[in-house]
Amino acid sequence: MKRDIENDLLEWKESPLKKPLLVRGARQVGKSYTLTQFGRDHFKHLLVVNFDKTVEVHKFFTSNLNPAKILRDLSAYYNTDIVAGQTLVFFDEIQECPRAILFLRYLFEEMPELHVIGAGSLLEFVLHAEDFKMPVGRVDYLWMKPLSFGEFLDATGHTKLRQEIQELTLENPFNESIHKKLLEILKEYAYVGGMPAAVDAFSKGASLKQIRELQESLIRTYRDDFGKYAARAHYRYLDKVFLLGPKMAGKKFKYSHVDDSLQIRDIKNALELLIQAGLFYKIKHTSARRIPLEAEASEKKFKVIFFDIGLMQRISGLENEIYFKADITSVHQGSVAEQIAGQEILAYADRHTDPKLYFWTREERGSSAEIDYLIAHEADIYPLEVKSANPGRLKSLRLFMRERSVKIGIRLSHLPLSFHDQVLSVPVYAVERMPALIHACL
Repeated sequence: MKRDIENDLLEWKESPLKKPLLVRGARQVGKSYTLTQFGRDHFKHLLVVNFDKTVEVHKFFTSNLNPAKILRDLSAYYNTDIVAGQTLVFFDEIQECPRAILFLRYLFEEMPELHVIGAGSLLEFVLHAEDFKMPVGRVDYLWMKPLSFGEFLDATGHTKLRQEIQELTLENPFNESIHKKLLEILKEYAYVGGMPAAVDAFSKGASLKQIRELQESLIRTYRDDFGKYAARAHYRYLDKVFLLGPKMAGKKFKYSHVDDSLQIRDIKNALELLIQAGLFYKIKHTSARRIPLEAEASEKKFKVIFFDIGLMQRISGLENEIYFKADITSVHQGSVAEQIAGQEILAYADRHTDPKLYFWTREERGSSAEIDYLIAHEADIYPLEVKSANPGRLKSLRLFMRERSVKIGIRLSHLPLSFHDQVLSVPVYAVERMPALIHACL
């Protein structure tokens, strides 16, 4: 299964200024498979050290972190050559051995020519631990997420359609047949989601019932993981937020809506842990008067989206609506389309940084307005609304454009691509192409 992150990995491999690399992201998004396959495809030798499966190897890192000695011991233990420029050393489940993360600093300082990657399911908890000192400036990062819609097209044999999206222009929009076909595949994506196991099963002909069962298994896996957070939050708080959070997608998050019988601090702590684990993303409110958007973002007013649309609809019980409604932007009051939009914006962002999402709202009697997402592009801010196919008035979009003197507003819907009266209408399936389309309108 080809992943877009491979392009970033190849750039890292060829860079003369590379540092040891940590690949971050939620469990089951394909880190181990992708990195192992990358090592096999692009290096003469591959050494995979799995700290979860091979506890004995931890002993190599308990004393002096001497790169030459540790690499010599690993080479002998695994009977694999470690040659700079020819070998990829992959430390899998590196969070199980925090000293191996510290070891990356010494590798950078003493053996910068060696290619080393670390990854782990719950790596974020080690990196955020109060007693852990991260080797700042000596490690690079890449963030990995579930498959985007573009990757889903590739994985399910629709490579040509993805190429068409990547070359889509206002002068040459899709004909009606291609447009309808992509909308149908988008419904499949909303059902299956971007978890590699589910996409792989779907591409091999698994039934929808089998996909549901696989998604249920993934959900149980995440809930079983909560025991690993037990020292920091009680299981039941994590479970409550995990199961109710997806149903609140697209709405302002209120702690009392999770369970008004629980303490707000406990729910807040649980949500923050789930965000650290990569299972939720915050959409922060911002006044959007200047770049960066984070400068005026609020920690108190926010929405959330789940990390995967397939698991989101499974937890929320929306599978029938997705398949039987013609317009996916109308499913569950638009929350499914808003989830896909946020997930797609994150998927195509710079993978070297942890991307953020923002929204804007004005709550005044007789003049309330809300913009689902704000896009920062080439030092400017663009409002984006996720709408049903009914043309509507785009009242909030127009108000924001007028108040902030914005030249272009973006509407994400099931309508074909168009640009009229300073509103760029982009089909939900073409988020990947959105930056180029915005640039073309300037």
